[in-house]
Amino acid sequence: MAERSNRTKGSSRGLLNNYRCLCKRSTMLRSLESARATRKHQQKIIISNMKRKTTNNLTEPPDVNKLVKKTKSSATEEHAHSTLTSENRTRDVSNPGLSEPKASDQNSLVSALRDRWEVDSGFSSEASPPASGRSSPCLSSCSTTVVALDCEMVGTGPGGRCSELARCSILDYRGNILYDKYVRPSQPVTDYRTRWSGIRRHHLCNATAFAQAREEILRILEGKVVVGHSIYNDFEALDMIHPPHMVRDTITTRLLSKLAGFPRQRCASLKILANKLLNRKIQVGRWGHCSVEDAQAALDLYKLVEGEWEQELQNRLHNDDDAQQASSSNHYMQDEYWPDDVVAESK
Repeated sequence: MAERSNRTKGSSRGLLNNYRCLCKRSTMLRSLESARATRKHQQKIIISNMKRKTTNNLTEPPDVNKLVKKTKSSATEEHAHSTLTSENRTRDVSNPGLSEPKASDQNSLVSALRDRWEVDSGFSSEASPPASGRSSPCLSSCSTTVVALDCEMVGTGPGGRCSELARCSILDYRGNILYDKYVRPSQPVTDYRTRWSGIRRHHLCNATAFAQAREEILRILEGKVVVGHSIYNDFEALDMIHPPHMVRDTITTRLLSKLAGFPRQRCASLKILANKLLNRKIQVGRWGHCSVEDAQAALDLYKLVEGEWEQELQNRLHNDDDAQQASSSNHYMQDEYWPDDVVAESK
């Protein structure tokens, strides 16, 4: 009897949970349907208002012609513009029908056209993707989109073979420090690599935890073009993936090697490039590297070839887009996408 009652209770609980789930779904569906009906009603009102305004404009061709003449005259000479403006103001006072369209009416007409397009196409104007989502963002405004990144790593695990983040520095386009913190690795440090990293034991005593530092760094790098030298090592230490078209790695571009007179296949170090092209000595002494200094050097190297680099990337992306569109159009010209009767007649 006890087992039967337990089974009954379990089944009743399952039925009650299913009932609650169904009630929630029905409530959500009703709310979605009501919102959809409200939006359709609003769109009908907007479209009807747009049609009414269009017909009103068509019934008054003389007014439109006068407005066009007024606009042309204002573009040709300023003195005539002021004279015509004063005359039109007196006419508007005597004839209210000749008044210029208000800015609110123009805005409502533009919004109505946009809503109409959204209804017809099924896409939202704000959510529609650009022609090329990979287009270079640096051709318009570099100062707000470009940052320089450099990280210093220490060794963890047996023999210090595993690299973990110990310091991260981020600079803006003007060289101002946006972020510079020591980071406490997740695992115990077995090799501080002080000769290269510049990290010592006392640097990590009150350092920021890796999870918190990673969250702060990702927030800064989001939507930014990131400049660095061998920067994918830094991305690996941060456990992150940045869009390839938003990365400028100074070790991979041939422009810097060409400017320095090096062979095309040579991957020069940041120290050599800074000495050759910037006449700057970095990474010297026994205190190790400084991530701020390295990030600044990478940023200055990027600025040397910035225009040519960005234009080269832009042309490459446009060529890739054109090739992709051509291949897709040729793909749909194959016989399998044509009706059977057309294929039979062609044969």
